[in-house]
Amino acid sequence: MEATKTYKWGMIGCGSVTELKSAPAYQKTEGFELYAVMRRDVAKAQNYAKRHNVPHVFSNADELINHPEIDAIYIATPPDSHEYYALKVAEAGKICCIEKPMAPSFEACLRINAAFEARNLPLFVAYYRRSLPRFLQLKTWIDQKKIGDIRHIHWHFSKPANDIDKSKTYNWRTDATIAPGGYFDDLASHGLDLFAFLLGNISEAKGTAINKLGLYSAKDYITGNWKHHSGITGFGTWDFGADQREDVVKIYGNEGNICFSVFGDGPIILDRDNESQHLNIPHPEHVQWYHVQNMKMHLDGDGLHPSTGASAAQTAWVMDSILENKIEVKKK
Repeated sequence: MEATKTYKWGMIGCGSVTELKSAPAYQKTEGFELYAVMRRDVAKAQNYAKRHNVPHVFSNADELINHPEIDAIYIATPPDSHEYYALKVAEAGKICCIEKPMAPSFEACLRINAAFEARNLPLFVAYYRRSLPRFLQLKTWIDQKKIGDIRHIHWHFSKPANDIDKSKTYNWRTDATIAPGGYFDDLASHGLDLFAFLLGNISEAKGTAINKLGLYSAKDYITGNWKHHSGITGFGTWDFGADQREDVVKIYGNEGNICFSVFGDGPIILDRDNESQHLNIPHPEHVQWYHVQNMKMHLDGDGLHPSTGASAAQTAWVMDSILENKIEVKKK
């Protein structure tokens, strides 16, 4: 039996998301090797590489991207740089995975996708909830019509302003030039992408976004409503200056409902007639584990990855629509 290929990955960016959530998953996946990391601050890159046993360090992204030993690039930088690096990766003819959100706008996502499609290169985006067992269980319930025909989905997410917000210390996550919706871009994108996975793509979306607290330049209170191609309607509220944290999603069917959270690890709950199921399905140690495993399977020709550039661009279109960002090309 012929051995499968080992893919050597280079990682651009060494931020907190890579410490436990993602980078170790690449290292522990059979057939993947985290070959090199890049950060402009070479001392920090060297420190990261030493702690994570990564053999090579770069301070220049072009050198990493074009290194002949590297097969694939994981872009783990703030979203305003995703397009810049992704286009370079496509030009180099290499596989790519981009952290979410894919880019700050739908138009940028279209340009990235076009570059990879032109070269027939695999492009993944780290919307890893599409691969997590707890959400695959939800999809099984939905596909089995455990609550009948789905009518509506509602999500309320809120969290208090943190100490950085209150101090008005700079944070790229709340800089409108990088993330117009602030924490909405960083957090709500996960849920909206998941809803498209569970219920089908979204065909219409609109919303209202304002800045209530004045702590930073991005929006801090957003409401949105949308409609899936199937006719299922959705409504969401996101408050990033609330008195307490809440994360509650409820899917309504004509024979029951399903309740869960996007970020919490509490039970997923199915209620119908006199039946109630509460399932605890914990996340893996490295939350991107199944996402990374699915990339390897995709590259080996053993199935299709659920989170690609195409699906992530659709999520960007929904986000832009809710934020009422300028949109030049509507997603069909």
